[in-house]
Amino acid sequence: MGFAHSGDGVGLSKLGIDFIFFILTLARTPVAAGSAKASHDSTFDALRKEAPGVPPRALQMALTALKRLEGAGAAVRTDRLMVIDYAKPYSQPRLWVFDLALKRLLFEERVAHGKNSGSDRSIRFSNEPGSLMSSLGVFLTADTYIGKHGLSLKLRGMEQGINDLSMERAIVIHGANYVRRGGPIGRSWGCPAVRAEISNALIAAVRGGTLLLSYYPEQSWLRKSRLAATPKP
Repeated sequence: MGFAHSGDGVGLSKLGIDFIFFILTLARTPVAAGSAKASHDSTFDALRKEAPGVPPRALQMALTALKRLEGAGAAVRTDRLMVIDYAKPYSQPRLWVFDLALKRLLFEERVAHGKNSGSDRSIRFSNEPGSLMSSLGVFLTADTYIGKHGLSLKLRGMEQGINDLSMERAIVIHGANYVRRGGPIGRSWGCPAVRAEISNALIAAVRGGTLLLSYYPEQSWLRKSRLAATPKP
């Protein structure tokens, strides 16, 4: 799962990420008010219609995190959004990619989880190198590289103590022959691996600063996330 380090295309240095954490420590950036809130609600409703399978809370958290990162000055794309629901079994589609400008669904796919996170369902998560587990939380997509799985996309974890070692762990989106449309699928070393047939197109659609929310109803993360925490609906 290793990769060669290079410029990441997101425009966020370690100092820049630390600054964002500092701003979010002082106060969570308000999601919006008035017309901006109406736009937020309109986008939420439209995306839910496009993808009824996406958990409402996960989608709300992803949109909230996007607004907070924008408010903190992060170089985050505002035309794309990704959500993974690790509470669903791997037999179901549980990764969604949305076009926020057109408010439509681009991808709805099965995705692998880490081999030590569980069998058919993910129940354990980690930020530790060598854990072979998936990580929760908010990520931004970075740059691509060609590795043993072909075209792959680096993920930069944006939550301290939750997923901020993702670059060190080489947690990336890549295609894998063990992810298929039907039947059992394999597990990764922690990467959200997708079908090889669609991996290049998906990576091209989201590279360079798209927000990815990896969701699971883990209570301490749901309450404490500086980027994604929202009131329970």
